[in-house]
Amino acid sequence: MKRGSDADVIVVGGGISGLAVAWNLQQRGAQVLLLEAAARAGGTIGSVREHGWLLEAGPNSALETTLLIKPLLEELGIAGERVRANPAARNRYVLHHGKLTALPISPVAFLATPLFSAGAKLGLLREPFIIRRDQDADESVADFVRRRIGREFLDYAVNPFVAGVYAGDPERLSVRAAFPRLHELEQKHGSLLRGLLLGALQRAADPEKTGNSAAMFGFRGGMQTLTDAIADRLARVELNAEVVKVMRTAGQYTATVRIADLQQEYRARAVVFAAPAYVTAQLVAPFAPDVAAALEQIPYSPVAVAATGYRSDTVAHPLDGFGFLVPERERRLLLGTIFSSTLFENRAPRDFILLTTFVGGMRQPGLARLDECEIARIVQREHAALLDAPPHAEFVRIARWARAIPQYTLGHASRIAQVEQAERNHPGLFFCANYRGGIALGDCIQSADRAAGQIAAFLRKS
Repeated sequence: MKRGSDADVIVVGGGISGLAVAWNLQQRGAQVLLLEAAARAGGTIGSVREHGWLLEAGPNSALETTLLIKPLLEELGIAGERVRANPAARNRYVLHHGKLTALPISPVAFLATPLFSAGAKLGLLREPFIIRRDQDADESVADFVRRRIGREFLDYAVNPFVAGVYAGDPERLSVRAAFPRLHELEQKHGSLLRGLLLGALQRAADPEKTGNSAAMFGFRGGMQTLTDAIADRLARVELNAEVVKVMRTAGQYTATVRIADLQQEYRARAVVFAAPAYVTAQLVAPFAPDVAAALEQIPYSPVAVAATGYRSDTVAHPLDGFGFLVPERERRLLLGTIFSSTLFENRAPRDFILLTTFVGGMRQPGLARLDECEIARIVQREHAALLDAPPHAEFVRIARWARAIPQYTLGHASRIAQVEQAERNHPGLFFCANYRGGIALGDCIQSADRAAGQIAAFLRKS
């Protein structure tokens, strides 16, 4: 066993969370070693250019939900690679009684939409008078929506939205953990509608909050542009480096790493676990069994991603939007489809269109585990039925993730409380991953910034 070099901080896991916290710490002057078990960093973020097609195996875009994104891209020298989404992406479709129906994006459109009955729309008038639940109550997203705005909005707005964000099940997700903003609106204002209205008035009064902070963006070369840029600029990254054991002795952490057929040990004053919950659970079990047990309870949704290309003149639907989502009530075999070549330019060869479709999730996990040929057949059949596309695509590629997205299910807040307690009990131990603080790219960057500040403070004191 060969002893490796020391570092201030070891980061275990090279997804966007691990990369972002490592970069943030390096910018603060810390010596950081990032260890990633795969052959490349980036986690589920992956982009491939193939014969004029630009394919995304994971996230297709991101929202500028934090002011941290712009300076990060500038530091990395890739601000010029960012591209804005087509304005048509404001249009989003939901399958309703077998037909793709546009989601309303204005009050007038809401009144006219067939997605919700007149009774459901009128029922919103009673929402401000519904008594709020206890602040500490752990309520499912589905129960929350049924209680406050009714079953129709659950079926044709929230259910497909949850499928699109988490590939999850609103009956199992905790509203307090998965959608804290909704929980906060009820607790602070006693009403979602009242809270949204007051929030809109406050944003209108503050010019800094009405800018383009939530604009959708991607990169000319795909989302992997971001993760590659960070990995390339980190001083020390070990790929194909599987961490098999982490121990704390004499005020330091020692990570035992398997690289090819050899094992090495790396020591550091602090360690950051940025790997998925199920990986981290195994590594912390010897010295933090309580947090290991909590992490093992976090499920992940399995997802298959199908990229399909068609000739532009063979698809009847205008594809004039971001894409479409499928409510569970419709009993189809897709979670949803992104109109990728509408969303961003140069995603498909000339005279072709590219669609990115998601299959499986917590709704139909078995579909994500089918062989690639069967997944391709399902997706093409569904596109033929829903988009009036030809029965066979000109181009098909499938990516599968057995554990794609962590699920913030009921009890998640208690599990994260165990994580926080472990950080207090074990100086130098930190957790920064997308099972904590939000799953979106902007959430991960914010969590990494927050964690890096805490780690830097620890290093100064130790």
